[in-house]
Amino acid sequence: MSEPLPGHALVISPAEMAGRTGRYEKALSELEGLFADGEAYAARLAREGDRVIYHVDEFRPSDAAGDLITGISTLSPGRVGAEFHMTRGHIHARQDRAEIYHCLSGHGLMLMETLDGQTVVTELRPGVVAYVPPVHIHRSVNVGDTDLVTLFCYPADAGQDYGIIARSGGMRHRVVADGDGWRLEENSGYVPR
Repeated sequence: MSEPLPGHALVISPAEMAGRTGRYEKALSELEGLFADGEAYAARLAREGDRVIYHVDEFRPSDAAGDLITGISTLSPGRVGAEFHMTRGHIHARQDRAEIYHCLSGHGLMLMETLDGQTVVTELRPGVVAYVPPVHIHRSVNVGDTDLVTLFCYPADAGQDYGIIARSGGMRHRVVADGDGWRLEENSGYVPR
């Protein structure tokens, strides 16, 4: 891991984020239960082993209120059954905290959902900034054929609650392939909060 540059500057390239303070990766095996088609998931897992589906590099100066966490999320292209690759998704533990995602490359979606199940989608293409308002569950979905790379920024004291999606049987809508594009499909296993 690189040390922060003087003045805490970050240098962003497609290969890495110089100055990062942390990195995590999510392999296909860690996304069990995320996709609707269990058979397709098992077949992909057997075929590709522990392939990394996405990784996140971050610069976290502190966890103090008033500070900001900035980073780069890279989500690979692909599908499991009809569903596109996606991140696990979360809501902030401090639900009144917002977040932004600036698309640097690729084609994807920011899939957002209110606590009462209203879905909001922002299409991500290079140069688009998605604003995730407070009290919104959110995840990235790669609907393109190259890596979806986004720069994100959120308050350092926001925290994440990843379990909110699992407790509801997923998000209300799934993003599935539709010809050469995508569409939203109701999640039959969704349990209203």
